[in-house]
Parts: sequence; structure tokens; C-alpha cells
Amino acid sequence: MVSKIDLRKRVRIADAQYGEVVLAGFVQDVRVLKNVVFMILRDVSGITQIVFKKGSVPDDVFEEVCSIPRESIVAVRGIMIESSIAKLGREVIPIEFEVLSEASQPLPIEFLNPSVETGLSRRLDYRFIDLRNPRVLAIFKIQSAITGLLHEFFRSRGFIEVHTPKIVAEATESGASVFPVDYFGRKVFLAQSPQFYKQMLMASGFEKVYEIGPVFRAEPHHTPRHLCEYTSIDFEVSYIESYHDVMDIVEDMVVYIVNRIGDICSREFEILNVKPPRMDKGLPRITVREAYRLVESRGYKPTYMEDLDTRGERVFSKAVEEEYGYKAAFLIEFPWRSGSRPFYVMRKLDEPDWAYSFDLIWDGLEITTGGQREHRYDILRNQCIEKGYNPDNFGFYLEFFKYGVPPHGGSGTGLERLTMKIVDLENIREAVLLPRDPERVKP
Repeated sequence: MVSKIDLRKRVRIADAQYGEVVLAGFVQDVRVLKNVVFMILRDVSGITQIVFKKGSVPDDVFEEVCSIPRESIVAVRGIMIESSIAKLGREVIPIEFEVLSEASQPLPIEFLNPSVETGLSRRLDYRFIDLRNPRVLAIFKIQSAITGLLHEFFRSRGFIEVHTPKIVAEATESGASVFPVDYFGRKVFLAQSPQFYKQMLMASGFEKVYEIGPVFRAEPHHTPRHLCEYTSIDFEVSYIESYHDVMDIVEDMVVYIVNRIGDICSREFEILNVKPPRMDKGLPRITVREAYRLVESRGYKPTYMEDLDTRGERVFSKAVEEEYGYKAAFLIEFPWRSGSRPFYVMRKLDEPDWAYSFDLIWDGLEITTGGQREHRYDILRNQCIEKGYNPDNFGFYLEFFKYGVPPHGGSGTGLERLTMKIVDLENIREAVLLPRDPERVKP
């Protein structure tokens, strides 16, 4: 189909200048009076008003506009003028009008009327409609800006962007289940993280790498903070002195994102009615042992030599804010035998029950896990055995530690969790275009 209006001349509403314009988008609303029709047109950049006056457009066009279904796709060529009446400050007087696609009625969900509540599950069933909501769109505009800033941050520090396989022969993370895949009759898995490949690149001399890509966790969690597929912000760096060097990078990264995103996405934060967060450097670095004391003094009983659970992390964050004045803090020196700490993390030389591992907890939510890796082959192999694994099952991974690997470390940060905290969301599914949890595999 060839449109009678030349869509190659189309501009977005926010970019339109006074004078002749070609616009196209969704019909958000139509208000019909006796001799005039006011149409609200919406595209990805915003909304504007089109004013159809009887007698100034052909009768058939006027009748068509009066009955056009909401959310239909239309194009208009007209004159953009300033208006003292229109709430938007300007409006379009049409010269040509064309319906590009007519929407069926009624709509399966209400996505614009704030007085009509639609549950998240049903919204996700009709996500293609839900995403038309400017508030929902604003979340993903902010998330897009976050990833842009991430690339800017890593490239400015000399990191090489990489893309690692998502079909792997072995699981990489202890304490997390994997999704098996039939790979030409052979059992393989969806990658839980790019960890082994990041470390392989340290063995290859890349020194600094980062990746922003999907990872998969077959964990049957039904919480507002867990997903089965999410986007991980991973990096690995060589020639570190300690895992504090890794935390320095994580802190710089998060502070860089948080303190710039409000200026870049000011309009989106206004749409969401959310105040952009700010974060100062110098985040506290608190050992797990000290965290036990902090939460216990506030009435929560932790399990010694285990990670803090969800409630424990919330109590910990409140304690940190009260005692240190920060909403975010690094939780460091995890128990090595904890189920969440993998075999490849480096242990403390003088206290081998504790590891050079950390989490970044922001206002009760773990957004980052990282640490220093064990780079010495014999120790790494023995730790694999101590954790109850067969080293033969990790042959390709252990192999590259035989031929010289520099001291290194890295981390993984959940993009969706980072988005949650920046945008102040209650449910992580709001920060994913098409969430995957134990029940949902479509749309």
C-alpha cells in the first residue's frame, strides 16, 4: 500500500516546527462537537491536537474522523500553529488526512485511564498495548539511556566490548539452576552468566572486557525481584591488587549512571512523577560479619555463615542508612562455603572460610555481585573439588589456568534491578519488555 500522504516527510511530534508538517501516530482520543472535532494524536515523542472544522475539510473526511476508533493509526499533513486554547500550546490544522490502520474495538485493556486499574498479569498478556502507555514507554526510554551511559563509561576506561556464547557446555554459577537445551542430541545449557568466557579473555590478554547481554536462571522464584531471563552488565579486569579495585569500578559505574540519568531523561522522570536519584561516592564497605551484628541489633536473626535473605538485606540497608547515611553499600567478605558463592572466588589467605566476594545492596535490593577470582590453577582445581564438583566437568575452563592468568576480578549487575532502583519500581517485571518467570513464556 502506498500512502497518499508522503510518510517520508513525517516528523515526530516533539520535533515538529510551526508551518507545514506531516505527522503520524495513534489516535489517543477524539472529542466530537457540533461543527468541530478535536483529535489527540500520539507518537513515541509526545502528543498534539488536530482540529477538524466542518466545511474546512471534505464532508466524508469529517464523518470519518467523527467515528474513527481509538488507537487507530493515522497520518495527517497540515499546518502547525500556536494555540492559546489548546492545553498543549499548539495544534495542527489538517490539509490531508489518512487512516493507515483501523483499530478493533473494544481494546483488550485500558492503558491510559488512571481511574481504571488493570492488573500486571493482564497487562503483560497484552503487553503490545500496555507499552503504548507513555508512562511505560518512559521506563524503557530511561533504560535505553542507562545502557548508552554504560557503553560510554566502559569505553572511556579502555574496556573492550565482547559477546559471549549463550549456549554453554557447563553451568557457571553454583547455587543457581540451569535450563537444559537439546543441542543436536547433546545436553547443553543456557548460560547463567558469561563468567567463564570473561575469565578466558583475561587468560587471552584482553585485560578489560565488558558485556551487556541476556543470562538465564532456572530458579522457581515467585517474587517481585526475580526473573528467569534478564540482562546482565558484566565486566572483568586484569592486574588488580585486590577486590576493592573491582568495587571501585562498580561504584564509579553506578554513580556515573545515577548522577547523569536525570539530566538526560528529565522529561521521562516528569512523566513518571519520579524524582531522579542521586548517589555520592564513598559507599560503605561492610563485612558480612559486621552485617550480622547490624541486623541482629535491630531484631533480625541472621543465619551465621549464610547470606542475608531478602528481609535481611532490607534490614541491612536501613541500618546502613541510619549509621552511615547511605542508601547503598557494599556487603563484603562472604562465607566461602555459602551456596551462593562459586568455587572460583578467591578465599582470604588468613581466613579461608571467608571470600573476597561482594554484593552491592541498594535500598534493600542486591543489584551487583562480584569479587576477585582465584587465578592459580592448583588452588582453583582444589576449590572445585571442595565445592563438590568433578573437575573433569570443567575441563575447558580449568585448562586456561595452566598457562598463566593474571590476577583478575569482575562483577555482574542486573540491568532490570538497576532500572528498578533508578525509576523506583515495585516489580522487576515492569523493567522488562517481555518478562520471563516460572509461569510466563509468552507473549
